[in-house]
Amino acid sequence: MSVRFGILRDLVHSPATGLSGLNYTRATGSMRSVGLRPMPISLETSMRESKRESDRRTFLSRSAATLAGAALSGTALSYGRILGANDRIALCHVGNGGRGSDLDLIVSKLATSHNVEMNSVCDLWRHNREKAVATNTKYYNRAPRAFQHIEDALADQQIDAVILSTPDHSHSPLLKMAADAGKDVYVEKPMGNVLEEAKAARDAVLQNKVIVQVGTQHRSEPYQIAAHDLVQTGVLGDVTKVEMVWNYHGPRWRGRPETGLIREEDTDWRKFLLNKPYRPFDPQVYCEFRLYKEFSSGIPDQWMSHGIDLVHWFMNDSFPKSAVAHGGVFAWHDGRENADTLHALLEYPKGFLVSYSTSFGNDAPGFTRYMGKNATLVNSGGEGSPRYQLVEEKGTHEDNPDIDRNRASKHVLLPGETRLPPMGIDDLTLGHMANWFECMRSRQRPHCTVREGFAHSVACMMATEAYWSGRKQYWDTATETFSDRGPAA
Repeated sequence: MSVRFGILRDLVHSPATGLSGLNYTRATGSMRSVGLRPMPISLETSMRESKRESDRRTFLSRSAATLAGAALSGTALSYGRILGANDRIALCHVGNGGRGSDLDLIVSKLATSHNVEMNSVCDLWRHNREKAVATNTKYYNRAPRAFQHIEDALADQQIDAVILSTPDHSHSPLLKMAADAGKDVYVEKPMGNVLEEAKAARDAVLQNKVIVQVGTQHRSEPYQIAAHDLVQTGVLGDVTKVEMVWNYHGPRWRGRPETGLIREEDTDWRKFLLNKPYRPFDPQVYCEFRLYKEFSSGIPDQWMSHGIDLVHWFMNDSFPKSAVAHGGVFAWHDGRENADTLHALLEYPKGFLVSYSTSFGNDAPGFTRYMGKNATLVNSGGEGSPRYQLVEEKGTHEDNPDIDRNRASKHVLLPGETRLPPMGIDDLTLGHMANWFECMRSRQRPHCTVREGFAHSVACMMATEAYWSGRKQYWDTATETFSDRGPAA
């Protein structure tokens, strides 16, 4: 059972404070008493169960036709459809750098429980390929096959699915290639950073009906699920502003040792560039791509994408109406093109403002605040922090002069917990990857679909364009484009 469906909400009402608090219990457990009068559980739970049952019936009704088509066509697209419950999922990992090593370890931890195996690896750079072969040989006691080019891997009928942890600029193009080849995909965030490429990738995924999990893994983390479910109860009231501040003190993404190892003859530089204009081989661009605007937006692609994805999920809203951004290279004058200090503001159709800020010149504690008229959901810490509190909003200043004093607060806890967890937690991509494997077999929606990945990518692209152009960007829902031309008066 995935972690999302293993948690029930037990909403309780405090007559003393007027606040709704939260306790969580497993579906097989009992409601925990905290000495407060229980409220009825929201209808959302039953609606979610009904939708899952509907999805299950739809899946079963389509299975016969799908399998019949697979038998007739024998295409790669059909091949991915016919995994049985006892069939081992054969994976190819494309992009075997630093994050790739993390994902190799995560997959190995799920190999037995989810019957999966990394049977091949793919990387343009020989050094990374050889490292990935050695690592996965240790995990599975046999060497995976090695490809330099993704085209060869996608043509291999023994491969059921691919993991993409390549540089940011390649996510959308490679995702489209994999979807057109009928492979299920786990793609790291951002899903894309060029609008037309991201749209093409999304459309290919939907047309080919492959299962894609976008790597904003916080959607699969228990504390984020608990906080999300709390927001869905309406306990915050009307949310008008969301604030996120995530900081880091250091020349982030500069100084990678690989820049001294790579040689042009050991890789395929033109394939690395993909759709970008040709430029002479540059080890720093290759290994530190996050610092160069043609290949990544840096802070928006790498960090803001996580935060904005959570906002979209918590607030049930997707595409910003508009975005502005400002920043610059203020802390680390080391040749980087992308900002080391950035502040973006995004307005959403439901009527709230999102403020996102990051500085690489100071490690001041990060926080996230969902500010509603009835309460504030406060997260202490940076990206992925599990420390959530619900803080009471005691009316307005007009009717309560003491509004700022003695605000009641409640911790958002999991079963058996009596206090907030430590500030830092381990990488919980494990649950996100497990959810993808489960959905590959069930053909149900994973926690972060290609539509949701497209939405957070658009928000980051709008902020990036606003930063570089100095102009406010507006989203046009009808054409799925953004520009500095606002809606007609």
